[in-house]
Amino acid sequence: MKRALASAAALCLALTACSGTRPPDAPVRESHHRLLEQFRSWARDADESRTARHAQALYTVDLAEGDAYDVELQTDLPAKSAAAEELAGLFRTWWDGDDGDGTVRDFVLVDARGNRVDDHLFPALGNSGYDVTHYALTLDYSPDENRLTGTAVITARATRDLPRFSLDLAGLRVRSAETDGSAARVSRKKNKLTLTPARTVREGKTFRTTVRYDGVPRMFTASDGGNEGWIETDDGVAALGEPTGSMTWFPGNHHPSDKATYDIDVTVPSDYTAVSNGTLRETRRHGKRTTFRWRNREPMASYVATVVTGVFDVSTGTTDDGLPVYTAVDPDEADGPVDVPELVPEVVDWAADRFGPYPFSSAGAVVDHLPDLDYALETQTKPYFEEAPDTLLVVHELAHQWFGNSVTPRTWQDMWLNEGFATYAEWLWDEEHGGPSARETFDSFYDGTHPDSDGIWDFPAADPPTATRVSDPPVYGRGAMTLHQLREAVGKRAFLTILRTWTREHRHGTAGTEQFIALCEKESGKDLSDLFETWLFSARKPELP
Repeated sequence: MKRALASAAALCLALTACSGTRPPDAPVRESHHRLLEQFRSWARDADESRTARHAQALYTVDLAEGDAYDVELQTDLPAKSAAAEELAGLFRTWWDGDDGDGTVRDFVLVDARGNRVDDHLFPALGNSGYDVTHYALTLDYSPDENRLTGTAVITARATRDLPRFSLDLAGLRVRSAETDGSAARVSRKKNKLTLTPARTVREGKTFRTTVRYDGVPRMFTASDGGNEGWIETDDGVAALGEPTGSMTWFPGNHHPSDKATYDIDVTVPSDYTAVSNGTLRETRRHGKRTTFRWRNREPMASYVATVVTGVFDVSTGTTDDGLPVYTAVDPDEADGPVDVPELVPEVVDWAADRFGPYPFSSAGAVVDHLPDLDYALETQTKPYFEEAPDTLLVVHELAHQWFGNSVTPRTWQDMWLNEGFATYAEWLWDEEHGGPSARETFDSFYDGTHPDSDGIWDFPAADPPTATRVSDPPVYGRGAMTLHQLREAVGKRAFLTILRTWTREHRHGTAGTEQFIALCEKESGKDLSDLFETWLFSARKPELP
């Protein structure tokens, strides 16, 4: 094939160009994210996205033996599995192993090392060697100066011997750090905080790290213009973490695969309210300042951790099942399209009937006044709305409590498991509340008449090409379309059984697309490979029968 051979030549030339001058006495190992994306783009065009999505990282290894190089492809698949062999074969189809000069010696497929999930969309996010089990964050915030003083106590279990380990932290000044009560040496490089404890932490040991820090937290602005991180509002702040913003206000292992429980104590001026995830355990006033103590007993990915401060009207209540509900609404947004304190428990009860028991010990919402933000976020137990939402937006963000928050994707590549499911929840709500049927909504996406259908065919829903596109229309609309095709293939009863089984089997855990497909085939007794290949992995707009 001409396309495969052209790509091979481009790869080999690029390897030579990227390698640079190597030291004569030691191998050099270099990462090539751009070349990995070239391979994945070729695979999308060849309708092989489902296989290529398991290519997690690409390296060249200078062997210090003349001009010989190895090409190393890292995958999340077991190295001896049939799926890994299929991936290796696909890569070799693209690259024939010879650039004409004999400089590329071999191609090697390797497993990911340690416990880190190598995420090709965010290769620098997260850290290996340990699993965090709990964060205890003590935060003191001064809105006038936008200044944060914090102490993070991080409890983790070592998955290998750790003479040193890293945390993700952007900005902020680290005042001190210790591990198990002894001072730890600290170094910084970009957004990595490296700690060297007084003694090596041995594999299997549970250890505790304390980091004290302060400063003016950063706000990230993505290439699409969206903001995340520590975002100032008209009367306070909103800390929003998807996908990388949580590192702006506390140090941690900020990859969605490492979930933990949280205690978050926030001290603010007494005329302010501080809202966070979970259940409010205590409010304690001391002088002109008040501390709000929040506890999230169920595991949480750091990107859905939040702190929101400001002036709010707070409402408390319960669902029909007695679940505590806490909503905070900015007075400027009180006259919105729906009564959020009343709607939240209604939607939670509706979703529990379809998706399985609500996965957390409390529910709620925060309605802020930050209209320029232009997005809402499924922050755990209390979705954040930048302004007064409509009903479908509340349905969407509350559906995420099951899909994304309780069952969290192992890598950002599987974002459709969050957004496709939450979007389809909107379709189901409409269908059952006098709106269009799910089939009618599907058709409007397919023919391009739906206002959210623009761009849904740009790439496969399960294969965002770059980090800046993990929240693009295919992940939402085409993801939901895939679920509707599944429902029509297996029937509504079996479809809801699949969803309830998915949320039960992976409750408070992480999972990936291949696991979902396997569950669908197991529960339905059907071979669904063509369905998912067509609607989830293909680069082309499918034809309807």
